[in-house]
Amino acid sequence: MIKIGLEDLDDIALGATFLGTGGGGDPYIASLMTRRAIEENGPVTMLSLDEIDDDALVFACGNMGAPTVAIEKIMGADQPPAAVLALEAHLGRQADLLMAFEAGGSNSMMPIYNAAMLGKPMVDADGMGRAFPEMQMVTFSVYGASGSPFALASEHGDTTILDINDDKRAEYLGRGIVIRMGARSAKASYPMDGKTAKRVAIPGTTSLCQSIGANLRQSRAKNREPFAALIEMLAGTHYGHAKVLFNGKVTDLIRETRDGWAIGKVVITDQHDRSLEVEFQNEFLVARQDGKLRTIVPDLICILDSEMAQPITTERLRYGQRVTVMAVSAPSIMRTEAALAVFGPVGFGLTEPFVPVEDLP
Repeated sequence: MIKIGLEDLDDIALGATFLGTGGGGDPYIASLMTRRAIEENGPVTMLSLDEIDDDALVFACGNMGAPTVAIEKIMGADQPPAAVLALEAHLGRQADLLMAFEAGGSNSMMPIYNAAMLGKPMVDADGMGRAFPEMQMVTFSVYGASGSPFALASEHGDTTILDINDDKRAEYLGRGIVIRMGARSAKASYPMDGKTAKRVAIPGTTSLCQSIGANLRQSRAKNREPFAALIEMLAGTHYGHAKVLFNGKVTDLIRETRDGWAIGKVVITDQHDRSLEVEFQNEFLVARQDGKLRTIVPDLICILDSEMAQPITTERLRYGQRVTVMAVSAPSIMRTEAALAVFGPVGFGLTEPFVPVEDLP
């Protein structure tokens, strides 16, 4: 058990932006909200999966929608707790703990924010170990936990409960409601007991976000080469393998908000006129260099500012940015046959089969 205080938030947000692989939403506003919540209500207690009771009720919470919208459409202070309270009211039972459904960007802040606002502890775990664009793309679904019932809340005080017997269909129906809520909603979902959480969740992701953020921050302060330091640190985690894929300048960018997602591609060109093309749907999905596969989901593609090693989300990409592209192997729980069927290449309509990044040039 540890306490998350004000001094921890910047590192968690920075690390979560890295693991978010371009998605999860820019954490800046969510970090400010969480800072205010902790200032008013005190630090948040975070438990490891091993420390929670088997019969505890756990909710996964965060935001659903297009990250591009979140830049202009600020979430209401009561909006994230409203989703949790609506799900509690529907179930007739209060949640004992809150958990992230993805360790990416602003969604990494939401369990901390809700825990501070509602006086609950949280779990150091999530269902993606990164960020993915669709609701069913979580280890919770892959290994048998249901996303329903789940609650959505708008900034206008609207809440709705959906109880769908298939998580992919729940994504489809829920996305339609989110679009009508302005393409950005708070969500509370995947109600499960502690025993199930221990089986289906990826452990230690919030604390890993903090470690990644601290590693990047300390590298800057000590004028160390940040990418080598990060690769060395990740080698000692359940991610294991990381490497620099490419260095260059953003020379082309196509991005649109469509069907509730930020969709497009970015082209990065180096000084030798070689190009890396990265496709994204909220998150970076596949990287190809001169038509050859370099990295593909569920392995992580992370784009960082070359000078400051600041991770860049898809909505913050700009023409002319000088960037470094890194690839990180996904944890083994995300590489099983069952997992690849949900959030591997086939889940995004990509034609290439999954090849582990450590086996690619």
